[in-house]
Amino acid sequence: MSEQPQRGSSRLSGFYRQSLAERAATVAQWAGLSEQDQAVLLGSEGLTPAQAEHMIENVIGLYALPFGVATNFLINGRDYLVPMVVEEPSIVAGVSFAARLARDGGGFTTSADAPVMIGQIQVLGVDNVYAAAGRVWEARARLLEEANCCDRVLVELGGGARDLELRPFPDTPAGPMLIVHLLFDVRDAMGANAINTTCERLAPIIEELTGGRVNLRILSNLADRRKAYAACTVPAESLGSDTLPGAKVVRAIVEAAVFAQIDPYRAATHNKGVMNGIDAVAIATGNDWRALEAGAHAWAARSGRYSALTEWRQDERGDLAGRIELPLAVGTVGGATRVHPAAQVALKILGTQSASELAQIMAAVGLAQNLAAIRALATEGIQRGHMSLHAKQMALAAGAAEDEVAVVAARMIEDGRITTQHAAEVLAALRGAQ
Repeated sequence: MSEQPQRGSSRLSGFYRQSLAERAATVAQWAGLSEQDQAVLLGSEGLTPAQAEHMIENVIGLYALPFGVATNFLINGRDYLVPMVVEEPSIVAGVSFAARLARDGGGFTTSADAPVMIGQIQVLGVDNVYAAAGRVWEARARLLEEANCCDRVLVELGGGARDLELRPFPDTPAGPMLIVHLLFDVRDAMGANAINTTCERLAPIIEELTGGRVNLRILSNLADRRKAYAACTVPAESLGSDTLPGAKVVRAIVEAAVFAQIDPYRAATHNKGVMNGIDAVAIATGNDWRALEAGAHAWAARSGRYSALTEWRQDERGDLAGRIELPLAVGTVGGATRVHPAAQVALKILGTQSASELAQIMAAVGLAQNLAAIRALATEGIQRGHMSLHAKQMALAAGAAEDEVAVVAARMIEDGRITTQHAAEVLAALRGAQ
């Protein structure tokens, strides 16, 4: 991971109790944000309609989401505040709490593969896919050389074509089919544009070699050559509570994790929790969270049965040990990452310009988010913490003013009825008593 300036600890005690302005000031000081950076975060500057007009089609306005930071992250011995853009309550609080638990065990250790993406070229209309594959392989050197002509700058930075893979499918509903995989190092980019451009360039040559017809030529979002890894250990005593000893919490979490490993119905919800964190960081940094979702879920089903993205076990000391491994094709150059002002501020808060480092941070966040969810499920139940935060949303939905939200939410929690209807009833009673 790249060099990061000394920023102090990300263990910001009482951070959530500060006002919005105080939290913004704390992060600004921690990350060395400029006044313009702060203005972007607080909404007085940022993405303009004119900029949005150049990003997508049929623009009619802007849509805002909450921008928060997760605290307590210690990754490979370095402190991080992690920007997260998400609308669901409890995600940021949960991941920050889980990061504090992992911190007690030394934090997260992470690593990542080289940023190699896969481009797919679909060849049809060949009688013998194996003979066609042989002719492509014989021209491997020529094809790789041609692939490196597309982006000389990328090649000079150490990227470029790495290899070919040939996948013959002699019997499909569309007839015999040869799939040519181009393995391409995209450095700090997500890689879609580089891959797609290169596959387009190679398509006529492959048609010439095979005598077939190229149909699709596009990247694959199953970026299984570009995985990120994270692991952590949480001391059992850190997991204990007034009602449950740490050893029992460890056992309950391990049992919950095994449930997700054996049952795809549970695994889908388990993995959704992982992606709650990863997606929020992806959105904050201007990355394609839909591509990450596609790759993660395809990876979870790689054995032919959908299963959990994480593993949790009790180690020889009785502590909780967790691990995650999944494809994470993210970039820090190009696309919305460099166009969207808030994405640029998010990268500044992280203190990274490396796609590899960003992927590792995301893997740590995914593991932490999963820990937060299954710890809550296995101990107090998911509703206790989640619904306490959800009450504020219900109060706002019922029309509560800023100074009424906390009062209405507290009453709903006390009554144990957190619904929009009850929020309206509490709000009407509150205003009637004034």
